[in-house]
Amino acid sequence: QVQLVESGGGLVQPGGSLRLSCAASGFTFSRYRMNWYRQAPGKERELVATISGTGGSTNYADSVKGRFTVSRDNTKNTTVYLQMNSLKPEDTAVYYCNVRIGWDDYWGQGTQVTVSS
Repeated sequence: QVQLVESGGGLVQPGGSLRLSCAASGFTFSRYRMNWYRQAPGKERELVATISGTGGSTNYADSVKGRFTVSRDNTKNTTVYLQMNSLKPEDTAVYYCNVRIGWDDYWGQGTQVTVSS
């Protein structure tokens, strides 16, 4: 079965960096676009970054362009990453890894990112 397991969240000061990881299993990883979403308290879940199956195409929300970088490892590790630099308090949220396979959406459990001094 499809499994997505995020890690790497934590507490960081404004201007700091974090790298999130999402370990994927149960499907042919390199065939599917992978997505990072986030959800802040009281707000709707929003798409942050997305990367094509080959890794050759990426897209970002305007709010994170130039600060976040999505990448993936299609070899043995089958992992997608989100490098987050120059973090701001408004980046505080639970970050989720997502893959859509056919009509089905699969989600990880989420990892909390808190940006605060």
